[in-house]
Amino acid sequence: MKNVFLGIDHPAIAADDVVALSKWYCEVLGYEVFFSTEKPIYIIKAPDGTFIEVMPKDENLRPDRTTCTPGWSHLALRVSDMDAAMAALDRHGVAWEGAEFEAVGGGRIRNFTDPEGNLLQIVQR
Repeated sequence: MKNVFLGIDHPAIAADDVVALSKWYCEVLGYEVFFSTEKPIYIIKAPDGTFIEVMPKDENLRPDRTTCTPGWSHLALRVSDMDAAMAALDRHGVAWEGAEFEAVGGGRIRNFTDPEGNLLQIVQR
């Protein structure tokens, strides 16, 4: 099965405002719109070719989460230069979730949230 399951195609975010959140990922994190529908559903593409789907949320309330709440926790974005990435995010006024810390297995990590409160990390290994 090693050659059948190749890796992650995309995580998906259920958003309050699909268009605005997709635009933020493009403007702040360097993604580009790969495909969109009238619904709207957006597939956005990172510089490395990976995707995120941004789709409309349903009527359920957002549960409170921490990095250790059961289920999917956060989206970690690999960066080539941690200091440059933090400076760029500072210029966009991101909400940092604490100080930088050491990554499991080595490297640097810092948590922040997107405009809708989804937990993201930047990671340099």
